[in-house]
Amino acid sequence: MRFFALLFITTFIIGCSNTPETKSRYSIKQDKAPVRLPTVTETRDIIPGFEPYSRGGNKNYTVRGISYQVLKQATDFEQIGNASWYGQKFHGHLTSNGETYDMYGLSAAHTQLPLPSFVKVTNLVNNKEVVVRVNDRGPFHPNRIIDLSYGAAHRLDMLNAGTTRVKIEVLTFDPNPTPTAITGSAQPALLVTAPAKQFRCVVQLAATSNQQMAQTQLSKIAKQFQVASQLEPVGSFVRMQLGPLADKQHCDLILKKITDNYPKAFIKML
Repeated sequence: MRFFALLFITTFIIGCSNTPETKSRYSIKQDKAPVRLPTVTETRDIIPGFEPYSRGGNKNYTVRGISYQVLKQATDFEQIGNASWYGQKFHGHLTSNGETYDMYGLSAAHTQLPLPSFVKVTNLVNNKEVVVRVNDRGPFHPNRIIDLSYGAAHRLDMLNAGTTRVKIEVLTFDPNPTPTAITGSAQPALLVTAPAKQFRCVVQLAATSNQQMAQTQLSKIAKQFQVASQLEPVGSFVRMQLGPLADKQHCDLILKKITDNYPKAFIKML
C-alpha cells in the first residue's frame, strides 16, 4: 500500500501539485487499530482459486531508493520471517492493484509476489494458520516479509504483539477450470474452485448461534482434514461447513470420518 501511495502522490504532483488529494491522502498520520475486533463473518475463510494477475501493481518499482523485482510467477514460493499488520490508516483506500483495502478482511501486502496471490500464513509462535489474498505492496521494512490485514492478524492471534514469526507458502492453481489439485508447496487438499456447472459440495457439520465457538471448532477440524472451511450465516445462526470441495469422494470420506462427533452431518451440493 505504501508503494501505491507514493505512486499516486507522484502522479498528482506532476499533474496538479497543489490539489487537496496530494496533501491529505490519509486522514490519519500514524496507523492504528480500529475500535472493534473483526466479526466472524468478516474473517471467514476465503476460498482460494485461480485468478489472472491484475493489470495494476505488477511492474518492477523503487521505494526509498530500493528497487523491487516483481516475480512473474510464484510456484513453490516459501518464505520465513517476521509479519506485521496494517489497519485503520489505510482502510478504505486503494491497494497497489487498485482494489479497496478492507482491514477486516483476509488480505496482505508483499513486496515481490504477483498481485493477486493466495498465501497460506502460519504463525510459528502458536501454529495458527490463515489463507490470505495478497493485493498490495509492502512492508518496506528490512526485517519484515509480509504485512497482514487487521483481520488476518486477528486470525493469527498476533494483534497484541504487533509482529510475529511466520512461514508463508504460495498456493498456485491450474488456470484450467477442470477441478484439479493445488500445485506448489502447500498440502494438496484444497481444490481449485470449479465453475458453477462443475461438481461442488460442502460437508455441513452443524448449525449454532455461538459463532465464536463455531469458528474455533471449525478451524481445528479444517486443519485436521487440511481443507477449506466456512461459516454460512442464516439469521441468528451459522452453519459450520467444510469445503467447498470439487471431489465427491473427498466429501464422502470426510463425512464418514466426522459422523462420530457430528452424527447429523451431511453433504450439501452447491
